[in-house]
Amino acid sequence: MELPANVQNQIIQLQQLQQQLQIIVLQKQQVETQIKEIKKALEEMEKSPSDEVYKMTGAILVKRKKEEVEKELKELLETLELRLKTLENQEKKMQERLNELQQTLQKIIQEHPNVS
Repeated sequence: MELPANVQNQIIQLQQLQQQLQIIVLQKQQVETQIKEIKKALEEMEKSPSDEVYKMTGAILVKRKKEEVEKELKELLETLELRLKTLENQEKKMQERLNELQQTLQKIIQEHPNVS
């Protein structure tokens, strides 16, 4: 027996949501990694008595004032933390939508065992 069109559409929606959720989780992991790297860099800079640090620019290291690099890193950290919160909210909403859709599909399958 063929699946009704509305069920097929819901299955497609479910698959698309799963893919979107995977993308968001991946982006979230990348942002978390960047946040850890920046925090580690700031921590190391704090330990350094020097007023200058080397910053990677493309394929070279450039000598810069420590306070400038520190300011840039803190601004970037703030931006990434906001991005992380946004991704967490998107992940939560998408997960809720995914759960709702799964429950709807399970209900249809239980009510119509011949549909599979």
